Formats: sequence, C-alpha cells, structure tokens
Amino acid sequence: MTSKLAIALPEHSAHESSLNIQFLLTGTELMVGDIVDTNSVMLAQSLKDHGAEVTRKVTLGDDFNSLVAEIEHMSRTADVLLINGGLGPTADDLTAEALAAVIGQPLEENAEALIHLSAWCDRRGFNLAGANRKQIVLPKGITIVPNPTGSAVGFSVIHNQCHIICTPGVPIELKQMWQQEILPQLIPYLPKKNKVKTVKIHTFGKGESAIQNLFDQHLADWPQAIEIGYRAASPLVDVKLTTRSEHAESLIPIWLPKIEALLGGHVLKISTVDANTAEALQQPYTLAESLVGLLSKHQQTVSTAESCTGGLIASNITRIAGSSAVFEAGYVTYSNRIKSELLGVKRETLQANGAVSEAVVLEMAKGALAASGSDWTVSVSGIAGPGGGSDEKPVGTVWICWGSCSQLKTQRLVYPTNRLNFQRFIANVGLDLIRREILNIDEMPSYFLKKGK
Repeated sequence: MTSKLAIALPEHSAHESSLNIQFLLTGTELMVGDIVDTNSVMLAQSLKDHGAEVTRKVTLGDDFNSLVAEIEHMSRTADVLLINGGLGPTADDLTAEALAAVIGQPLEENAEALIHLSAWCDRRGFNLAGANRKQIVLPKGITIVPNPTGSAVGFSVIHNQCHIICTPGVPIELKQMWQQEILPQLIPYLPKKNKVKTVKIHTFGKGESAIQNLFDQHLADWPQAIEIGYRAASPLVDVKLTTRSEHAESLIPIWLPKIEALLGGHVLKISTVDANTAEALQQPYTLAESLVGLLSKHQQTVSTAESCTGGLIASNITRIAGSSAVFEAGYVTYSNRIKSELLGVKRETLQANGAVSEAVVLEMAKGALAASGSDWTVSVSGIAGPGGGSDEKPVGTVWICWGSCSQLKTQRLVYPTNRLNFQRFIANVGLDLIRREILNIDEMPSYFLKKGK
C-alpha cells in the first residue's frame, strides 16, 4: 500500500522555533499501570535527535467523551497531534469513533483499509470476519497511513489547522510507521540550525554511579560543549556524548579516547547517532551481539554448559542473526545425573565438592568442548535462590568456567539478588568472559571485585 500521507503545516509552523508537536496516548491499561508507555519515549527521543521537542503529552483511558474533548482541545494548539492507541478490534478501541465525532464526519468502511486487512489475514490464514472488521470502519475523508506489520492501518486528517495522525499502540508497528511514513514528512519542518550528534559508548560490568564517579575524578575539566549522560539499559550502561555544533563535534576525538582509557575492557562498542540514525529507532545493543560478531570475525565457535542459568546463555546467543555459524551446542545440565551422563562430570567429583564448585564447572567445560568440538566454552553452576543456600555457599553463589581446550579459567562470584536478575546477570557475565578472551583483555572486570570469599 502506497502512503498518501503528506504533511503540509500552516505557514507559521514552518519556522523552527514554533513547531508544536503534541502526543495523546489512549488506553486504560496505560492509566492503571498494566502496560508501561515506551511509545512516547521512543517518539520523543527521535524528535530530540532532530532538534525538536514535544510540547504536551496527555494519557487518557478508554472513555469516549474524554477522548473527544481532549482531541478537540489539543488540535486548537498543536501543529501536529499524534494519537497513539485505540485502533484495535475490540469495543474499548475508540480512537476512530472519537475522531469522527471531533471532525463531524460519519464512520464508514474504508476501501484501502479493507484491502490492507484482507491481505494481512490471507498471509496468516485467518478469516476476515466479526470484530476484525471494526479496524476498517474509519472516519470519512481521512488519509491512510500504511502499517507494514500489523492489522490496523493508521490514518490522518487536518482539523483546526492541526495535522492529526492516528497510530496503533503496538510498539514495533508504531516504530516502523514512524520511521518509514511519518518522520520523513515531518523532517522539513524540524530544526536545521543545530547539528545534533550523539556518540554512544556501550559498556558492561560497571554501574552508572561507578562510571560517573570515575569521570568526576579523572575528567574534571570536561568541556561544557559536550553534553554527557548515562542510560542504564540493563545489563548494559550507555554513556552518551551529545554535541550540538561543529565546534563541539570537533572535541569528540580529543575526549573520547580518554573515556575509552578509563573504561578499558568494559567498553563493548562505540556508535554514532545522528539525524539519519535516530537513537530511538535503533535496536538495543547486547553482549550476545558483541560476542557473535567477534566469533564471526575470527571464524570461531562456542558452546555452553549451563545449570543455574537454565540455557539463558545459549538463548541470548541464538537470538542474534548469524549465530548458527558460530554456535555449536548448548547443554542444560540441571541435575547431577545429567551432568555426569551428558558432560562426563565424575560422580566422585560431585560427591566430594557439590554441584556448585570449581571442580564441577571445570569438568562441565571440558565435557562441552569434547562433545561439541567448539573453540570456546563457558560453564556455570550456582544457587539462584531463593532457597538452597548455606553458610559456605549462600544464595547467589556461582562458579563460572570459561576458555578453550588450551586454557580454562574459573571464578567464584556471589551475586545475591532475586532469581531472575541473578540468571540474567550471570548469563551476561558468561558472554562477557568469552568476549574478553577472544580480545585478549587481561584487565580484571569490575564484577570480579564483588566475587565473595
């Protein structure tokens, strides 16, 4: 479906300082906390990357009268009003009805929306019937905004000299529509004076406050022209350097190496974000992505042998496109019997040391290497909790082994937290340790400092 969306704003709003963009988010689930609003964050960050800001944001539940009143009110002050949500097939999806009431137009079956929804159903083997047809009943006179992923099209209309754009609430659908259909139409009206660019330093192993303290101690003369910020994207922390002029941008080559030197092996990747690669439209960077890239570059393979993480290390790796070329096998050996039968862990080793021990993870790693023939492996065995701990091995204790046939290393960590956070963190530690081996990083990671006794 070809987009007919063409944003033509009133003359007064074409000036950089006066473009008024507002958001209206709909859905009772947002109001009661059942769903966290990530959509407006994505949109606001994307606009910020282009030098623009959202002037007003309102969230409303699924109430027809409230929606009608708010759409009318916001359209009187906004140049662009983006309404997100309420386009689904159920009775509480009220955006089309509310907009029809605001603009004084009847609802009718839209031919373009019918073509889109019919094709969407055909691809999935669904019958277009019943509640689904509600998604094609739209206000008369609107312009369709294609949705390349979902069943509900977006639509737009001009009212009170405001360009109203209605979009679905599903985040991946909104992101694609924003990037492909809506943002390109807005760009001519967005600021051009400031050349906004952000350098993102993706890190793992140091917390936000630890990084800031490090910079406060060693970068006291940091230039004001470079804005520095921190974003915790668990388990990673991103350091963001934002520049808004050519002068500020020219300082990055001077100061970026200083940050790299301070953070050392905790740096995974450095990426640059500008108006063409808006930060909010990028997928979050992960440790698994870093590791798969390195293994591919070196034409090497990895295997995993997991107990307490239940296969999470392997799962993280196989989420990455291209992992089939570098991932040999994942062994989830939760019971002692399976540790022995699949990986060759000796029963006497288990009896003498217990499953959570250096000796056991060493034998797990050796067994994984022998069975898979991979270049690298990582094995873990620990106590995820909430029960099962002791004075000698408290909850959060884990032994990790990593390396290759030529050299295997071990480390004991104690990471007392809830079960899910424990598994997520230890899985990422396993990925990070293999990454460090491939890169020959000898520096001790910060998380070893909390290794326990």
